[in-house]
Amino acid sequence: MLNRTTLARPYARAAFQVASKASGSATWSNNLALAAAVVSSSDVHQLIGDPRVGREQVLALFAGVGEDRFDASFNNFLQVLATYDRLELLPEIAAQFEHLRREAEQRIRVEVSSAMAMNDDEAAALKERLKIRYAREVDLEIKVDESLIGGAVIRAGDQVIDGSVRGRLEKLSRQLHR
Repeated sequence: MLNRTTLARPYARAAFQVASKASGSATWSNNLALAAAVVSSSDVHQLIGDPRVGREQVLALFAGVGEDRFDASFNNFLQVLATYDRLELLPEIAAQFEHLRREAEQRIRVEVSSAMAMNDDEAAALKERLKIRYAREVDLEIKVDESLIGGAVIRAGDQVIDGSVRGRLEKLSRQLHR
């Protein structure tokens, strides 16, 4: 069986193409996030897997949640997912859609884990330095992780920059054990 990422990829690309043509990638992004949240609910997840519940009933649930937010093309997308029993892939599809959207908009998501909270000036300065380093607009997400002892760990895509005290101590420990 293929993994969820592989299965979700063509659906995410198709959704992105439709959204790009309609100039509605932000709307599709919000709709996918909402639909992914619905699927992630344990009650809905059980309904999707229940053979006694028809496809139309599941789609009616989505229509009720989406109300007037889901346009015809998004409802058609949900119908295709339901037809091929792929609704449970919505969280992965949403994540891949966001990745495609950031690439198209020349944006990068950067996650910073810091030992202490950063004030607005520090966050703005870090964001500006990262913008220069990656030559892209930066969507910065800052989290506090006291286990780092000091410093920060920066994750941007596949790249990790570990400037934490914990990371330095672990590196020193590995060198001493050689």
